[in-house]
Amino acid sequence: MAKLQQGSLSWKKSTASGGGACVEVARVGEMIIVRDSKDVLGSVLTFSEEEWRTFLAGTRSGQFNI
Repeated sequence: MAKLQQGSLSWKKSTASGGGACVEVARVGEMIIVRDSKDVLGSVLTFSEEEWRTFLAGTRSGQFNI
């Protein structure tokens, strides 16, 4: 993937984070980009829209609860 101009992205954080350390999400075309809010210049994870929808559905259903 081409180098991201992270400063130009519109990052969103869950309101449930309470302003604390969390992950932030941005959209780049059809890709979903995720970063650590404590390390905004660090590495990012990328997901297709389908992968992201599947992840969110699994999270909502408790699939990842330990």
